[in-house]
Amino acid sequence: MSYDHEPVSPMFRIDVSPETETTPPASNERLTIELLRQIVAGQHQQNKLLESLVQQSTAANQQRAHELEQWKNANPELAQSCRRAAETLSRVQTEFLGSLTEEIQDSEEHLIEGDYMLNEFVDRFGPRLAHLNGVLQVLAQLGTTDATKS
Repeated sequence: MSYDHEPVSPMFRIDVSPETETTPPASNERLTIELLRQIVAGQHQQNKLLESLVQQSTAANQQRAHELEQWKNANPELAQSCRRAAETLSRVQTEFLGSLTEEIQDSEEHLIEGDYMLNEFVDRFGPRLAHLNGVLQVLAQLGTTDATKS
């Protein structure tokens, strides 16, 4: 049984024959040049948007730095206390990281082999490390002096 004689809807036909008309090379060149111009225009627009984004980000950072400097000037004793606390907490963090790494080395096989031990480890050390890092970061930022700024 052959299907060649059955009518096929034009919707299901695909023409794969070569085009009889070819576009002249000059037309292709004009099309390429126009596309390149559009690409360049798009890149210029992207550059303008990126410059604007950088300016906004810089302005926000400068505003935060200015506010922080005002706070430090208004509270010099507290800023010094924050600096000393950050230095102490940094030493505490170093000790904590030392015990954490020892725990990892002692439990290496159990951590690799079992999800339960890994979850227990993360539950035990994760929140404490995250909170310690957060507090240390705030204290360090509030306690910076003019000499340590970049």
